[in-house]
Amino acid sequence: MNINEETIYKVANLARIEIKDAEVPGLIEEMSKILTFMEQLNALDTQDIAPLVYMNEAENVWREDVAKEEISVEDALKNAAEHNDRYFMVPKIIEK
Repeated sequence: MNINEETIYKVANLARIEIKDAEVPGLIEEMSKILTFMEQLNALDTQDIAPLVYMNEAENVWREDVAKEEISVEDALKNAAEHNDRYFMVPKIIEK
């Protein structure tokens, strides 16, 4: 795959990152190296290799998820900066 300025700007737009014009030549070189390495990996025979989800064979031992009241609502809200009778009050941080 040929990496050019158009490809760099398209990837930057998709990744939602800002790049400066002076960075483009270096990014072209770096992305070309990455793709060359990926082509080398694609050339390897992995027919007899089992796909991995994790790097080791250990399995997680899950505990039963049991709801229990460790602390009362009153105690939990005791040190809250703002609260009503049941909930913490926090400032809105997500805007549409």
